[in-house]
Amino acid sequence: MKRTAVNPWDWSIKLGYNQAEVIEGAARQVICAGQTAVDSDGSPQHPDDMRAQISLALNNLEAVLKGAGMDLSNVVKLGIYATDVDEALKNFDLLGMRFGSHGVAPPMTLLGVTRLAIPGLLFEVEAVAAA
Repeated sequence: MKRTAVNPWDWSIKLGYNQAEVIEGAARQVICAGQTAVDSDGSPQHPDDMRAQISLALNNLEAVLKGAGMDLSNVVKLGIYATDVDEALKNFDLLGMRFGSHGVAPPMTLLGVTRLAIPGLLFEVEAVAAA
């Protein structure tokens, strides 16, 4: 699979994502449901700790991708939902570290929401991956 970044401006690169990517040669796609800070039983973890919730949500995303034979390098689109956008942005270095170590900066959308499906959750990430 070949990825070509499309960035008419460079401001989004500084935030860790491309405006768009042209994906060529992908034979398989995985559409991931939103991943949150829950344990293997689905119980919410890390109440009131955005940073810990982002980290666990990313761990859970990696586990789902691994189950599909992929990893974060295969992610071509992210949708992110946060109950506190400012607090989420303060902790976006976690996304930069995780995706940056794979050399990718997938296009993303960040939306502020009043709440997520399970009370106490602060952050959710959904992904599209391709290989």
